Amino acid sequence: MRIDAAVLRAADAPYTIEPVELADPGPGEVLVRIAGVGMCHTDLLGRVPGDLVAKPVILGHEGSGVVEAVGAGVAGVKPGDHVVLSIDSCGSCANCRAARPGNCATMAELNMFSLPLDGVARAHDGDGTAVGNRWFGQSSFASHALATARNTVVVDPDLPLDRLGPLGCGIQTGAGSVLISLGVEAGDTIAVFGAGAVGLAAVMAARVAGATTIVAVDLHESRLDLARELGATHTLNGADDDLAGQIRAISGGEGVQYSFDTTAVPSVVSTAVAALRTTGVCGLVGVGMEEYRLDPSLLLMGRTVKGIIEGDAVPQLFIPKLAELWRQGRFPFDRLIETYPLEQINQAEADTTSGKVVKPVLLPGG
Repeated sequence: MRIDAAVLRAADAPYTIEPVELADPGPGEVLVRIAGVGMCHTDLLGRVPGDLVAKPVILGHEGSGVVEAVGAGVAGVKPGDHVVLSIDSCGSCANCRAARPGNCATMAELNMFSLPLDGVARAHDGDGTAVGNRWFGQSSFASHALATARNTVVVDPDLPLDRLGPLGCGIQTGAGSVLISLGVEAGDTIAVFGAGAVGLAAVMAARVAGATTIVAVDLHESRLDLARELGATHTLNGADDDLAGQIRAISGGEGVQYSFDTTAVPSVVSTAVAALRTTGVCGLVGVGMEEYRLDPSLLLMGRTVKGIIEGDAVPQLFIPKLAELWRQGRFPFDRLIETYPLEQINQAEADTTSGKVVKPVLLPGG
């Protein structure tokens, strides 16, 4: 079928809206008409020089929409279902069987390469050139996407479908990291570094969990203002001196039990660890290319540093819970969203990289 897609042809090129021929869903695949798709920081990996992501490619991995067709062997998903698309996973490795799909043994191959594992292209441009359409098992910067039964989450049809896409990655990562991976509980203390979509989702989740000290750190005062509205008890500007000391003082002198870094900036990660109490845990979700340098004496005293993918969540279980928290008014993730027609994808990208917008959501229908 013919679809419209935002195609990236080079790391330094703008997106172009093009007609693309998309194959019918094969075994295990699901065709979804996209209602909305969030733009996530991870999509910027397509901008890394050296074409780590093969071009041309359709990016986008926070899609939501309506199922139009399913391939052979698909169970639990049917045409007409409203769905959120999340990360793909194999379902059979030890980590998938242990309910850790984010740590799937083939996570990189299924999500990061944008090409079908069998090497058979599913999408072609007007010249017949293959276009990558397996980014995170969906490539949803388009009017339609081919997903899999494994990364498709059915949601209630009365929810605002065009706003739900960010639950599939960024919002899930922030909230899941707090509620599942770190296991923040009532009365706990936490510092969140970076008040973008992931960090603000963590702030909202910490409030849901009942944390009594929630410190948000960012360079943008507008985002710190929003963090206070969404549950932060304290905010600090990331340019301030001795952030770790300030956080220790806020938490009674010994440091916070949890810290959470979304920036992947080595100096910020070091601060996040230094702000912990001696048995504290620092969760890392930022995607970066630089090495971290940590004080070994801090780790020797009992502090833990852990990498987290997608909040250690099972999307089919966790995304409906977040939607229900939103319905109850306890998790207002929609306050982070600014919508754009798909045709304005380049403006949306500029607005998110500048910090003007927290979470752009593109609407293929205009």
